[in-house]
Amino acid sequence: METQHWHLDRKINLSVLIQLLTLAGLIVGTWVNLQRQLDRVAYDVKLLLNNQERFTGRLEALQEKTLSQEYRLRAVEASKSSPSF
Repeated sequence: METQHWHLDRKINLSVLIQLLTLAGLIVGTWVNLQRQLDRVAYDVKLLLNNQERFTGRLEALQEKTLSQEYRLRAVEASKSSPSF
């Protein structure tokens, strides 16, 4: 009885080597491109947060002015509604 053994042929031809190098190059290129895009997104998010902080500050200042004007208006209305002697 003959037994057949499977064995792996360890020869690598030039075509397979070129394909592996190309694949490795594509993987590295994609990784570098993703890193660049992530840097751009991080920069855009940083700008967005800075603008949001400035906008929030402006809104708070506007709210303070609005409250001040409301108190002034109430004071004017109260002085006009009270009888003057």
